[in-house]
Amino acid sequence: MAFTAFSGGPTKVVEQAPRKRGWIALLLLAPGIAYMLLFFVAPFVQLAITSLQAPADSGGIGQYVAAAQFSNYWVALQEYWPHLLRSFIYAIVATLIGLCISYPVAYLIGVKVRSRPMLQGILLILVVAPFFISFLLRTLAWKSILPSELVGTHFSVIFGLVYNFIPFMVLPMFSSLQALDLRLLEAGSDLYASPVTTFRRVTLPLSMPGVVSGTLLSFIPMSGDYVNASREFLGGTSTTMIGNVIESNFLQTQNYPMAATLSIILMVVILVIVATYVRKSGAEDLL
Repeated sequence: MAFTAFSGGPTKVVEQAPRKRGWIALLLLAPGIAYMLLFFVAPFVQLAITSLQAPADSGGIGQYVAAAQFSNYWVALQEYWPHLLRSFIYAIVATLIGLCISYPVAYLIGVKVRSRPMLQGILLILVVAPFFISFLLRTLAWKSILPSELVGTHFSVIFGLVYNFIPFMVLPMFSSLQALDLRLLEAGSDLYASPVTTFRRVTLPLSMPGVVSGTLLSFIPMSGDYVNASREFLGGTSTTMIGNVIESNFLQTQNYPMAATLSIILMVVILVIVATYVRKSGAEDLL
């Protein structure tokens, strides 16, 4: 065999299988591409165009013309930066609180009661049960339950964010912990590792995809939420978030360029925060 390989004799060329035609792959991707173009790219382009519009000469409410008024972004940041900052502070605090609550719940369901399917199913139903009731009704109900002196405060808004979005954090963590091989935990005990060490070196790293997914699924909608901070629900005049400002500019004052500008700024800031968080957490595959 070796002699044949180095003898310099004629080498038999193995014909490769013909490659699949590119148009077949493109055809399979066409529905997804069309969906993205129609429901994401086109609205985003329209939003970007709207953000650069200028008031019409007629001066009527809601009357704007196409322009390249990039100063809209400076005006938006200068006027509404407190609302933008407050939104992200609320979202970060609510995400951290939700993480402290969700991980133990997910660990209980995914690890501790794994051997009892009936109990595990009941606990999962309890986590998902709030989804059977309208988001607005649940938030409005808490306005009646909470003491009147707490409604309209930072506490009530953060409480509403945690309550409404905590299922989005529990379920991805449960999915990761449910797939955790319990033999690894037993191996940690056999190697004389304490429960804290086993959790820190085994359980937490293996469940990080669920932690990252859950925090992102909660943080992103929290940042743009406008229901909990609304004065009709759990918010007040001092708790206005950027989502409330966008809603007001779109539907009340009809300042469409300002609303579009704030929407794009919100998306860009969220993208930067999410990209930084994912890279720091070592989950670049999510990008």
